[in-house]
Amino acid sequence: MDDQKMISELVEKARAAQKQIENYTQEQIDEVALSVGWQLYKDENIAECARVAVEETGMGVYEDKIKKHKVKVGGVCRDILTAKTVGIIERNEATGITKYAKPVGVIGALTPVTNPTATCGSNGVGILKGRNAVIFAPHPRAKVPCRVACEFMRKGLRMVSAPEDLVQYIQEPSINLSQELMRQVDLVVATGGAPMVKAAYSSGTPAYGVGAGNPVIIVAEDADLTDAAQKITISKTFDNATSCSSDNSLVIHASVFDRMVAELVKQGGYLCNPEEKQKLEKWMWPPSDKKGHLALNMKVVAVSAKRIAADAGIQAPDATKMIMVMGENPGMDRFSGEKISPVLALWRYQKFDEALETVKKLHAYAGLGHSCGLYTFNQEYIHKAASSLKVSRVLVRQAHAPSAGGNLWNGMPSTVSLGCGTWGGNITNENIHWKHFINVTWLSEPIDPAKITDADLFGRLWAKYGK
Repeated sequence: MDDQKMISELVEKARAAQKQIENYTQEQIDEVALSVGWQLYKDENIAECARVAVEETGMGVYEDKIKKHKVKVGGVCRDILTAKTVGIIERNEATGITKYAKPVGVIGALTPVTNPTATCGSNGVGILKGRNAVIFAPHPRAKVPCRVACEFMRKGLRMVSAPEDLVQYIQEPSINLSQELMRQVDLVVATGGAPMVKAAYSSGTPAYGVGAGNPVIIVAEDADLTDAAQKITISKTFDNATSCSSDNSLVIHASVFDRMVAELVKQGGYLCNPEEKQKLEKWMWPPSDKKGHLALNMKVVAVSAKRIAADAGIQAPDATKMIMVMGENPGMDRFSGEKISPVLALWRYQKFDEALETVKKLHAYAGLGHSCGLYTFNQEYIHKAASSLKVSRVLVRQAHAPSAGGNLWNGMPSTVSLGCGTWGGNITNENIHWKHFINVTWLSEPIDPAKITDADLFGRLWAKYGK
């Protein structure tokens, strides 16, 4: 069977299933979405998802993947409890505008090798909430975890007598099949690397993509260093840094630099000397082709700090959880970018404006539009960072990886797919969640005409410059 026919069959089944639920009430579709969410929230099912994900991909940490599932799927289920996705979802008497929610139809969801099952669960529940069908296209190295997660989701559909084909997946994934899927569906959600997102935007189908990660964290002179070190270590080491929201660089005030490093060492950090940094760089970015181009070594992606150190020829202590290096030239030093591993670059600054300039240089190198973090209680610093940096999220005093995509301690929508705006080549800055999986009809009814004069519109301009 050729690729086009294979995908056509999946899409036809998806359209038939979606047709059966397009007129579901809010109560009915909530039951469907929550039943599917429950199957990927149950401890025994999460354990199976985590086990096969680590076994097939060789990436991440089993215990952390369990936690990630619990938080991400639970967070999405929490978010949809009160969300309106059926019928009238908003009415404004003053403007005469009423908004009606409608399904998108069939959505193609591309999932990454780094988070193959949590991505299915998180996106899947939100997609179903909008009365849509979904077809997952997993990374070829993560087809088994995708299958396991989707079969749990299909079980959830059966439990509430909903059509199973609301959730489908490509069993033997390939680039060609993913491209064909993107051409035939109504909407694409691409969670993964830049090539995948570029392909989604080039498919001719409306698409939500995510930008490259490279969160930079500023540690100001007033920071609680112990708290900061604990949260940074949690973020950087969780699941061996599979998340695009894992810290990649710390920009630390000079007056607290040494104390901050000491706190990080207490948490399991190991600071390389210059010779060790060179060894690490050669291992992490070896020549990838005959032209000598450098690319991140896949053998360091989402593996432990101890293994990376050993493979690079560095003798790190047994308790090492993350490797640290001194950054030398922000935006030029290769450690400026995303490392997708428990490796952290450190930079020193004297004044806050200098810290912001360092963040800008690092994000110009990689990760523009994604996010940054701040450990400070200074509201002027917080405002200045949020006002001046080209990022979609600024997280204050929070462990970045478990926070950017939403958690109980903040108000960010729960997701695994983080839009990065036009800075990151994306259509939205938002956390991509249930609201991005509905169409909205605006009903406009007449109101009393607004009374506005030319002077109301242009009076201030005339007063300053004349007519």
